[in-house]
Amino acid sequence: MNAKEIIARRVAKELKDGDVVNLGIGLPTMVANYIPENMDITFQSENGFVGLGPAAEEGKEDKDLVNAGGMPVTAVPGAAFFDSATSFSIIRGGHVDATVLGALQVDEKGNLANWMVPGKMVPGMGGAMDLVVGAKKVIISMTHTQKGKPKILKECNLPLTAAGQVNMIITEMGVMDVTEQGIILKEINPEFTVEDVKNATDAELIVLDDLKKMEI
Repeated sequence: MNAKEIIARRVAKELKDGDVVNLGIGLPTMVANYIPENMDITFQSENGFVGLGPAAEEGKEDKDLVNAGGMPVTAVPGAAFFDSATSFSIIRGGHVDATVLGALQVDEKGNLANWMVPGKMVPGMGGAMDLVVGAKKVIISMTHTQKGKPKILKECNLPLTAAGQVNMIITEMGVMDVTEQGIILKEINPEFTVEDVKNATDAELIVLDDLKKMEI
């Protein structure tokens, strides 16, 4: 498995039966592909529908059925479609149990930067600013480093999407909880050592004594 598949598979295990979940653009959309058939998860897309299914098979795409990132998707039986105002009412009203987002940077205070790099094209913050404060749980799914540079920092140095809203970080190296005490490494991918994870992380990691093998 490549890093993104490892991350998406582990995020899927974090979701609970009956949850309403929003998947961000990019890697998070892969999570829908790994939900067990016997689990009832309702995926919400901020461009206006609930009942988001797995990615569309190649050659079977419907150009009128896309997620918020414009990627072809499927809809499960019972899906409902509506305008963006209603979609954001769901988010702002606290009806989303969890949101899964990508990130450029996350820091030990739970701050998130995921929308712009100064001097480069700015796509806009989109619905992330609403999701991180409206969802009951914020899970960041991302590769641990970018071109060898840590993405989990002591303090974000890019413009923030939100302050203090991240609850969990899942990378190809491990699973981390963001707490008032700091970032706790609670699961590790057995392909890496604790020292590997620490060397790839700028923030100070609190390693649990009963550190578990990462569930994939």
